[in-house]
Amino acid sequence: MKLRSKAAALLLLALAALLLALLSLRAGRAEPPAPPGRPVSAPQRHPAPLPARPQGSRALPGARPRAPRRRPPRPRPRAGRRGAASLEKLARRPGEPRSFHVVLPPELWIHLAVVACGNRLEETLVMLKSAVLFSHRKIQFHIFTEDSLKPEFDKQLRQWPDSYTKKFEHRIYPITFSVGNPQEWKKLFKPCAAQRLFLPVILKDVDSLLYVDTDVLFLRPVDDIWKLLRQFNSTQLAAMAPEHEIPKIGWYSRFARHPFYGSAGVNSGVMLMNLTRIRSAQFKNSMTPTGLAWEDMLYPLYQTYKNAITWGDQDLLNIIFYFNPERLYVFPCQWNYRPDHCMYGSNCKEAEREGVSVLHGNRGVYHDDKQPTFRALYEAMRDVKTGNILLSLQEEVPVFLSPLHTQAITGGAFCSIRFTCLYCPRKSVPIA
Repeated sequence: MKLRSKAAALLLLALAALLLALLSLRAGRAEPPAPPGRPVSAPQRHPAPLPARPQGSRALPGARPRAPRRRPPRPRPRAGRRGAASLEKLARRPGEPRSFHVVLPPELWIHLAVVACGNRLEETLVMLKSAVLFSHRKIQFHIFTEDSLKPEFDKQLRQWPDSYTKKFEHRIYPITFSVGNPQEWKKLFKPCAAQRLFLPVILKDVDSLLYVDTDVLFLRPVDDIWKLLRQFNSTQLAAMAPEHEIPKIGWYSRFARHPFYGSAGVNSGVMLMNLTRIRSAQFKNSMTPTGLAWEDMLYPLYQTYKNAITWGDQDLLNIIFYFNPERLYVFPCQWNYRPDHCMYGSNCKEAEREGVSVLHGNRGVYHDDKQPTFRALYEAMRDVKTGNILLSLQEEVPVFLSPLHTQAITGGAFCSIRFTCLYCPRKSVPIA
């Protein structure tokens, strides 16, 4: 019995010693108390880093809890190509004055280019007025002209009232040709007309552009023809109307001594251009077995065909798209309606059905008596008072051409067109 009691006592002592050892081990792992005079809850300015814990180990009871692990910031979804480009273009440089063209996204702008030399000042201003009259979106005018005309263009446009000037900005450029002989290019056809061939090279910051001749009048919003850019397929980079709808009476099909697009050629007086695509494309040609960039192609093309072309830069464009037909979008004749469409009978069916959208008074018909209807419309648009735009729209300006009729008269023919003012339903304005 005594032995058993002694063994039990020793066992109890051993258990007590083991319990004390465990308690001391636990106390040694616990966090030491905060120093006196400093609240326990006060955060430390530079907390000591915790020792690294072996992977897979579990926290012991009473251990200091680890700080929550921070997740990396979730990446924002990337903007699309158009959105990224828009944000980049919207960035304002230090010291750059604020204006609405650095506030509006670039895709809301319409870019319109014109080349005016010689006595084309008035025609150009009337064309620009017609564009502003009917546009809904803001327009950036790119005016290429001789040094002698720059001050007058700037003066005239700045004198327009706020109701006009808030709808457009204008930039004036000198006449420049990056390759070849500048004087040779300048005299190629009408004064400075070949400048249009160099627009992709000069306007490097412009994505898309509408080029028009000075003798063009807009009879509906410029926005409507600008929308045709959306109809380009993946290979198309420019758009023009046919030179003629009936090959047997067309100029190119009867007289051209060089290649031309399609069965009747195209007219370049109204031309949509995706400048970005033009700058990056390689064009097939008759001069080299490989493609050439736009700028590299222009002067060799001119040298090859200069003795065969009649209409200057328009002929060169016809040659380019003869070898590259997949790159051209052809829009209907109502977007480039010319005297040719009613000299030999009415041959623009789209204009008969829908009216004329863009009037092109080539061959000087705004200033002679060969086409009285063209001249009457030009003079009506010219005489719109820029200071009284709303009254003019209601009472003076015919803005839509309804179905056409052709009448033959002694000494020639002319288009007899009935104009109906969309802005004044009580009034019809016949001009013929």
